[in-house]
Amino acid sequence: MSNLQISLAVIGALLLALIVAYNAWTTHRNTPKKALPPEPESTTDSSLRHEPAFEPSVHQQSFDHRPPPAPAARQAQEAEFFSPADPQPLEPAPAPAHKPERAERAERAVEPAPDQQLRESSAPARAAAPVHERRLALDPLIDAVASLQTEHAVPGEAVLAALPPTRRVGSKSFAIEAFNEATQQWEKPAPSHRYRLFQAGVQLANRTGALNDIEFSEFVHKAQAFADAINAAVDFPDMRHEVHRARELDQFASEHDAQLAFVLRARLAAWSPGYLQQNAARLGFVPGALAGRMVLPAPAPGLPPLLGLAFDSQAALAEDLEQSAIRDLTLSLDVAQVHRSETPFARLREVADALCTIMDGVLCDQNGTPLPSMAMDPIAGDLELLYDQLDSRGLSAGSALARRLFS
Repeated sequence: MSNLQISLAVIGALLLALIVAYNAWTTHRNTPKKALPPEPESTTDSSLRHEPAFEPSVHQQSFDHRPPPAPAARQAQEAEFFSPADPQPLEPAPAPAHKPERAERAERAVEPAPDQQLRESSAPARAAAPVHERRLALDPLIDAVASLQTEHAVPGEAVLAALPPTRRVGSKSFAIEAFNEATQQWEKPAPSHRYRLFQAGVQLANRTGALNDIEFSEFVHKAQAFADAINAAVDFPDMRHEVHRARELDQFASEHDAQLAFVLRARLAAWSPGYLQQNAARLGFVPGALAGRMVLPAPAPGLPPLLGLAFDSQAALAEDLEQSAIRDLTLSLDVAQVHRSETPFARLREVADALCTIMDGVLCDQNGTPLPSMAMDPIAGDLELLYDQLDSRGLSAGSALARRLFS
């Protein structure tokens, strides 16, 4: 064999090895990252495995699992930072001679994990968020309201039987309330009560637009049918006036409706749905009602989620989730639905930074342009101005009225 043939054989072998190595590297790069298996229970200390379970302290809980605070404090949250206690042993007290094991464990300070520190970092800013709002379903600020009165008290059972079968007028919500003379408050009609005063209302505007003449006429028809059923006299507001108010309110809402969305894109390897969900769950996200959607729940039950996270629904429904590739996800914030004291935009930035670090991603706008950290600061300033404008109109972000108007 000549030297030329040997040289060509060596070069061919090298090229073949390079091709194999490149294909292996490409396959590894394009393989979606998979969720880590759950860590096995440690068996190094048998005494710990037999200790009775105890609930973690508030500093060891993630922000989305904290128990709801007292209503009087309007969602006041703990603001102090956790600092480990002195690990030096204390001299035993004269009595009791033996301290219960549960009490001894409760006194031991545990250093928070890094992801716990991230979840707790925004707790001090949420000191004034409302837990429960005592607001009526109907409010003249965003509803056209008609008053009804009967000559004699009507049993609640008869009122419930006379209610319209639907609670919609076109695309707007429709409601009927009764006045409880014992509590001096408006309420939803209930059995075993008797009522003489009622009010029927239709929402002036929502994200589908303003109340129009046809919808107002349907409102009048429904309210009149209810009044006839309970033998009540009804006083309707002027249609022209209410339609004008609806257009004005819709104009204000359109100018102050902010829904933010940012894209988190994978730098190199894609993510599997399990990998994405596992890392999002560590930051407090829970599965949403739709496939490919997760939400960061509010501290108090019954409130809209603080943040939303969405990814490809087809990947979420694939038969083999570990082989489905996701290259980007969307983090969203519906500004009007979340109270400003929850600092939702700061939370969004924290979550985005954490996911970028953990999952090797980059934060982009909806066009795919990377966003530097400094580009987020002007958005925070604009949101504060928006919050002030909503407050001045009596439609504070996160309030019951704002959640109805911006829906």
